[in-house]
Amino acid sequence: MAETIERLLTSDAAFWVFGGTIAIVAIVFGTVTSMVKAMARERTRREIAAYIAEGSMTPEQGERILRARAEED
Repeated sequence: MAETIERLLTSDAAFWVFGGTIAIVAIVFGTVTSMVKAMARERTRREIAAYIAEGSMTPEQGERILRARAEED
């Protein structure tokens, strides 16, 4: 195993190994970021729906908040 890694790092393939690793890490971080944003958006929608249901906010106010939030993203 160590010999294979050493051979990869000392050959011309090192460029492709590092490039591929960076690409995979970027894809994973991008996916995680997207998931976190989607979860936060849904949590906000649920909280606003709860405020409207309990009567402390009108549906119009909730709609304005959601619209403003969508413009930020």
